[in-house]
Amino acid sequence: MSNLPKTYVKEFHDEELCKRMEYNAMGKTGMMVSKLSFGCGTFSDFYGELDLDEAIKTVHKAIKTGINYIDTAPYYGQGRSEEVLGLALKEIPRQAYYIATKVGRYTKKYETMFDFSAKKTRESIYKSLELLGLDYIDVIQIHDIEFAKNLDVIVDECLPELEKIVREGKAKFIGVTGYPLDILRKCIERAPGRFDIVLSYARNTLMDDTLNSYVNFFQKEKVGLVCAAGHALGLLTNAGPQAWHPADDKQKQLCRKAANICKEANVELGKLAMYYCMQFNGATTFLTGMQTRTLLDINLSAFYDGITKKEQEILQMLCKDVFTKSTNWENIEVQRYWTIMNKNN
Repeated sequence: MSNLPKTYVKEFHDEELCKRMEYNAMGKTGMMVSKLSFGCGTFSDFYGELDLDEAIKTVHKAIKTGINYIDTAPYYGQGRSEEVLGLALKEIPRQAYYIATKVGRYTKKYETMFDFSAKKTRESIYKSLELLGLDYIDVIQIHDIEFAKNLDVIVDECLPELEKIVREGKAKFIGVTGYPLDILRKCIERAPGRFDIVLSYARNTLMDDTLNSYVNFFQKEKVGLVCAAGHALGLLTNAGPQAWHPADDKQKQLCRKAANICKEANVELGKLAMYYCMQFNGATTFLTGMQTRTLLDINLSAFYDGITKKEQEILQMLCKDVFTKSTNWENIEVQRYWTIMNKNN
């Protein structure tokens, strides 16, 4: 059993699948985390109606197969994600998983969307513990720091409050998340040694390779790297993105072109995207949202079995003919947010 992590629970886990799972050291935390991890942004209204029973069964199956890192946030369904996850966790031994949630981003309403104050941070953590039904959280992350007016409130108010929470035993490790990579670097530089984990999303995909140039910095700082959203928030799937997706029309058209090629070949773009993402060497874990066992099986298949020769050929064609240069939607959401906030001032 030497190749099994501390999270392995005999007679709960599928031992053979756990032995097949890859586990990596999460920075300086001491946690050994599964290469594929479970995102709960889908346990909300962001991706259509949620089947509660199916969501709970998906969590159970994911953890039994060896996935041991789960990520959620108060913003996902304004607490709904944490509530659903809490229901699922009731039947799972606490030893069997690490759980990460967030503070800082809360509602869809612009006026109450963000609050990085110490007071709100503390209130949020206790609310998360209540919804999750837990005594402590493994990782508490500051959510989407690019929306803060400046980094002062992050480093001088939110982070010290999280450090107090850790000393009180309500959390173990501290992380930071965001879309623009440069602000993540600046935040970590301003608080050397105080962050344990960094979450970057949709920056290591078929359409965007910018995460690669930041890996050395994160490794030098000894922070675990969570590489999230290999599907680029649904953009890189046959079904395509939800209406709220921040990408511009040109990017959406590019991904529709890729999806059409996949559909004609009877191939799922989402599986190719996940496989491609997981070939990246610099990340501790690859986080993806899954609300059904079918989606879980697709992602597990991409990890355990790789892709078929036909899928390899389609993937090579997409890289050569469709996704020929890196593209992203950086600053689109931030500019929209501050335009509305200044207008409503």
